[in-house]
Amino acid sequence: MQPVLWNKLSVPETSLRSLFVGTEEMVPVVGGQKRKYINFDNAASTPALKQVLDAVNEFSKWYSNVHRGTGYKSRLSSWAFDKSRQHIYEFVHASPDHKIVLFSRNTTESINHLAHRFPFKKDDVVLTTVMEHHSNELPWRQVATVVHVNVLPDGRIDNQDFQTKLREYRGRVALVSVTGASNVTGYINPIHSYARWAHEAGAKIFIDAAQLAPHRPIDMKAPGDPEHLDYLAFSAHKMYAPFGIGVLVGERGIFEEGDPNLVGGGSVDIVTLENAYWTDLPDKEEAGTPDIVGAVALGTVINFMKDIGWDTIIRHEAELTAHALEGLRRIKGVQMYGDLDPNNSGNRLGVIPLNVDSVPHALAAAILSYEWGIGTRSGCFCAHPYVKTLLHLRPEESRDLEARILRRDRSVLPGTVRISFGIYNTTDEVDELCLALAEIARGNYKSGYELDKERGVYYRNDVEELFEGCLNL
Repeated sequence: MQPVLWNKLSVPETSLRSLFVGTEEMVPVVGGQKRKYINFDNAASTPALKQVLDAVNEFSKWYSNVHRGTGYKSRLSSWAFDKSRQHIYEFVHASPDHKIVLFSRNTTESINHLAHRFPFKKDDVVLTTVMEHHSNELPWRQVATVVHVNVLPDGRIDNQDFQTKLREYRGRVALVSVTGASNVTGYINPIHSYARWAHEAGAKIFIDAAQLAPHRPIDMKAPGDPEHLDYLAFSAHKMYAPFGIGVLVGERGIFEEGDPNLVGGGSVDIVTLENAYWTDLPDKEEAGTPDIVGAVALGTVINFMKDIGWDTIIRHEAELTAHALEGLRRIKGVQMYGDLDPNNSGNRLGVIPLNVDSVPHALAAAILSYEWGIGTRSGCFCAHPYVKTLLHLRPEESRDLEARILRRDRSVLPGTVRISFGIYNTTDEVDELCLALAEIARGNYKSGYELDKERGVYYRNDVEELFEGCLNL
């Protein structure tokens, strides 16, 4: 299937929208009506690109297991699988001579994989930040001492503290691990500057690119460049190919040495009753049957991004973000967090956390869904320390919340409503969101919401019961 080629200087919103699956679906809302669904939860997962779905459907006719099979379908599937790995090398500007591309289920698994294969020594430090998603925090706690760089009151990483911590732990910092872009505030971090600082301190650097990869080009740079990236990870489900595959790109050396995390079929050259001899990369680190369809889907979306052009993607998302910031700041009772300057929208991602005065964030998100057909996300977005910092929670408040949560009571969990854009979203959808939030801020919403204290979410049975009719499962 030939990719669609667009004029990189002018792509209408309607043309972008038409390229994606499910953008015109109607969903039930309170009162028995239906509304066209608006998805502003793209930071969690994105819908499928039609081109990706078409590629998956076409490939399904030829699907077979990869490598070692002699049949035509197996050889074709192996070629497609290996071709997708090649696309990833090109996508992140990495050389197979120095780097290895490994497939996983998602970014979280990729980070865990690296954590257990990185050659940490006793007393080694992983320097990370308060901004991080839990997936770029918890795996490191299992293998090293974790030290955190602070964030400023507006949510940006404190670069002065970053350099101070590197000096303080110089000789012990084995790895700097930082997100390329925040899943909460949309801040884009200067990862190449951080790479230079890390290398000057004798450390390697890992970039969590789960949020960055769908929205900005990535260049790992050559190993001799002081700003090169040693390791990074991202997931297809956040970049319009939601078929369950993740990627870890890293230095070949650490994976060539030692035993792999997972062992079994495909990871060995020879097995006797006494010994096993591991095969070469990447097979050594990818035991079992891989997600072949997911790899084909990811390779397809990488080609799409190359064809449509980063200028188009960045410009459209910046326009959505600026439009939203302008509209939201005119609504009395809506508070936003992070960078609120519409003129700077091209230097950040389209992720906006907000709260509505006197309306719990979970209730506001529920109203948007049940009454307006607008999908968002609420809570702390797997970044509890960061969100609590943004909300300026005092230590005693945090301790009280921890105690309540341990009692399975999330009814007053702190957080925000998160709006996050994809390239198929439109300014008309942003206007609908602003209209809905203005009504919520004025108290114009239905009664009848019930709070599930254990989960900390609000729901309505009069709409939930309609799920049965949506899918034939």
